[in-house]
Amino acid sequence: MEITGKLIQILPEVQGESARGPWVRGGFVIETGDDYPRKVAFTAFGEERVAMAKNLPMGSMVQVTFTPESREFNERWYTDLRCSRIQPFVPGQMPAAAAGNYNWSPAPAAAPAQPAAAPAAAPAQGFAQPPAMQSNGEDDLPF
Repeated sequence: MEITGKLIQILPEVQGESARGPWVRGGFVIETGDDYPRKVAFTAFGEERVAMAKNLPMGSMVQVTFTPESREFNERWYTDLRCSRIQPFVPGQMPAAAAGNYNWSPAPAAAPAQPAAAPAAAPAQGFAQPPAMQSNGEDDLPF
């Protein structure tokens, strides 16, 4: 999934040690530019992803690729938006997810215009035609 917004906050890093070695988790918050702006917080795991967010200027427009993930703990559900990529947003640029699926071959030539066909006859369903309105030169508009 992708979302675009203004980078408004970098969250503090958390570091730790697991059986597989050291890890780092960071995060950031963006504000969407909708009619009703929303603030959305993301988490980023790994030094590479944390550095991506830290190296962007505060207040810049960014495009975030993320995966939502939920888990249960003590009969309560918690949702996490895990950032896989954050990059500066360039208006008019094709989203990264669509770029791989886009066919760059030229469009086929358009067929020559053909004259419009005569309107089909009204179906014989027993419906009466509305009476024709007669104009006396005046319209019924109030202005």
